[in-house]
Amino acid sequence: MPTYDFYCEKCKKSFSMVISITNYEKKKFRCPKCQGRALKQQITSFQTVTSKKS
Repeated sequence: MPTYDFYCEKCKKSFSMVISITNYEKKKFRCPKCQGRALKQQITSFQTVTSKKS
């Protein structure tokens, strides 16, 4: 599952969440600290692992 980074505008805290793509599309997640919904997704780098085929 992908990890998403957010910034809560209500409590001014940044946090990461592991969310399935299905739940991410529903947009029903909240800040774990204040339960606020005023979240902004942060742009972050990511890393993937692929299989090497010969």
